Amino acid sequence: MARLRNLHYGWIVAAVTFLTLLAAAGVRSTPSVLMVPLETEFHWSRATISGAVAVNILLYGLIGPFAAAIMERFGIRRTMLCALTVIAIGVATTPLMTQPWQLVLLWGVVVGSGTGVTAMVLGATVVAHWFTERRGLVMGILTASTATGQLVFLPMLASFAEAYGWRSVSLTVALVAAVMVPIVAIFMRDRPGDIGLRPYGEPEGVEPPVRVTGNPALRAINALFSGFKSRDFWLLAGSFFVCGASTNGLIGTHLIPACIDNGITEVTGAGLLAVMGIFDFFGTTLSGWLSDRWNNRYLLAWYYGLRGLSLLFLPFAFDLSFTGLSIFAVFYGLDWIATVPPTVRLATNAFGKENVGIMFGWIAAAHQLGASFAAYGAGLIRTDLGSYTQAFMISGGLCLGASVMVLFIGMKKRGTGTLQPAALAAE
Repeated sequence: MARLRNLHYGWIVAAVTFLTLLAAAGVRSTPSVLMVPLETEFHWSRATISGAVAVNILLYGLIGPFAAAIMERFGIRRTMLCALTVIAIGVATTPLMTQPWQLVLLWGVVVGSGTGVTAMVLGATVVAHWFTERRGLVMGILTASTATGQLVFLPMLASFAEAYGWRSVSLTVALVAAVMVPIVAIFMRDRPGDIGLRPYGEPEGVEPPVRVTGNPALRAINALFSGFKSRDFWLLAGSFFVCGASTNGLIGTHLIPACIDNGITEVTGAGLLAVMGIFDFFGTTLSGWLSDRWNNRYLLAWYYGLRGLSLLFLPFAFDLSFTGLSIFAVFYGLDWIATVPPTVRLATNAFGKENVGIMFGWIAAAHQLGASFAAYGAGLIRTDLGSYTQAFMISGGLCLGASVMVLFIGMKKRGTGTLQPAALAAE
């Protein structure tokens, strides 16, 4: 009990954030389960359904920097409560849809906007507010919640879809989002100073950051224009674009349909994603630990390189039946989103602790822009060519290119117009 009383409240905030991101991961993983059932019932093309998913992914990213600014202005807790409510309503309404535009509106716009708040930018903001030490480790654990969400939800949702139909899947994930509302309301706090604490590991005598005032949207847009002046921003955003194109946009959306195309059942395909989730949980947590100790540029180069090789192997893995896919699931899963902790660390170094929420929000927007392109593009390739092979090969090549790109982050010479943290602090 004494140890529990001495527990820094930041760990409780991190736990609530983990559960929120876990629930949001369940929502975001749902389209891969729904794609084939929607295609079967409504006779919508794979490209049409992928288009709605692309809108969802795009908004999921574009909302991030504005969500970070809103969190700074109005508080993390209040913002999370609004987002979870929007998600629950949007997902619960999808069983009523009968037309493609309704899929785009509900799953694309409403759910995409809600999940955009409960995204990686939420974890980055929480870590910046509550932790001075162990930032990389905590960010790794929070990022791994996405993998854990797949592990927890995908096999169950795939089984529900087969046994009770796709509408049961929507209602299940809506209920999960609704359950998180009272948990966040009771336990979440905005800043350590609100309860008389300093951030975990913060030494005495450090002045707390000044609370942000002013228009959140204007602050987010000003941060973007400031970012345009920094080569590090372009390198971070460009590599993260490739990250999104090679993860949730491609594999997260299309692996299960690709499995079905190759005679593998939906439940088995969901099981593969769950296996990736197991390995990614450990891989991303380890990545967070390593990001506190190793050169983050080199870590990213290894992650993108190994991911690219895994994607180039994937079309051949289908020919090796389930054994080949199991090998892919292990190696791809280890660095599914292991790129996030080093990217956040490099963004913090480039733009400062006080600005990392908004700046990482824009970098994450590039991630989701890449995911949106891949989600729609892979569906279009599958519709036109009848196979996902070309999509997997293109994505693998992009990852190999990104492994070289990240080596130049932070290598800028002095006096070349590097963005200074103070440039973003001004209102």
